[in-house]
Amino acid sequence: MAGNRFEQVDEPQVDAITLSLTQRGGEAFGRVLCPADLAAGHLVNDFVSDELAAKEAFRTAVHLANEIRAPLVVTDPAGVWQDEWGALYRED
Repeated sequence: MAGNRFEQVDEPQVDAITLSLTQRGGEAFGRVLCPADLAAGHLVNDFVSDELAAKEAFRTAVHLANEIRAPLVVTDPAGVWQDEWGALYRED
């Protein structure tokens, strides 16, 4: 995954899947948020995953983004992102 780039944002976006990363008690977690409008009729309501281990949340978000061909953005206020997942950047 090192060649992939993901935009870091401050809040979930209505036009993208959002991987929301957090840290608690020294452990990293994530949730995947998908607006219903992105799912081409497959969702009636916006989807928010259960809390997952950060790496599992990352994998789930990438899989979902590839499956429905939607952009993926990341919120990471705690600095959980791992370089092995790719490059995290901010839009100027």
